Amino acid sequence: MNSESIRIAPSILSADFSRLGEQVRAIEASGADLVHFDVMDHHYVPNLTFGPLVCEAIRPHVSIPIDVHLMVEQVDAMIPLFAKAGANFITFHPEASRHVDRTLGLIRDHGCKAGLVFNPATPLGFLDYTLEKLDMVLLMGVNPGFGGQKFIPGTLNKLRQVRSRIVRHLMQGGNPVLLEVDGGVNAENIADIARAGADTFVAGSAVFGAADADGGYQSVIRHLRERAIAAR
Repeated sequence: MNSESIRIAPSILSADFSRLGEQVRAIEASGADLVHFDVMDHHYVPNLTFGPLVCEAIRPHVSIPIDVHLMVEQVDAMIPLFAKAGANFITFHPEASRHVDRTLGLIRDHGCKAGLVFNPATPLGFLDYTLEKLDMVLLMGVNPGFGGQKFIPGTLNKLRQVRSRIVRHLMQGGNPVLLEVDGGVNAENIADIARAGADTFVAGSAVFGAADADGGYQSVIRHLRERAIAAR
């Protein structure tokens, strides 16, 4: 597997909010493939983070895609706002939408790539009816709401199940679908996560927490990528 098959998506939830422009420029210069943007509304999850104005503010600072993960109850209301603010991917939790198929269509109608997010205890049955309409499946390695949590090992089996579905989908002529993992990803477990089938890795504290280490962001992102490629 070549380096283009592995994508590292640093989550700005772990960044220094007072220096977001500087830090997103730095992660792109250091080899990041996407900017992961965690949106929490203090309703669907207990935390409260960013809105579309912050997305709009960082858009001019990077050319790589902005990967917006909506952890909100008012999903359909947020989609046009984030699309206008510069999002490239928009993913959401199916249990937060009243009409999953309609929400996926809304994302695509606004020019963004669409994805579903599955919490550790959310069943994968939604994929039976939506996989052909997805550009990404995101599996949570932790329960959503806070950064810095420990990866839940049961996510690995769930990853294998989704990878198997994607392979069958591709063999039947389906569109490519990224398989992303968010929560608890670090240098110690990224190989296991990649081996289980992930190709896109959200890393928050693992990247931004290492800013002062030797080599800074570039060294950390390169190390994560190399370990993932070797495992695949």
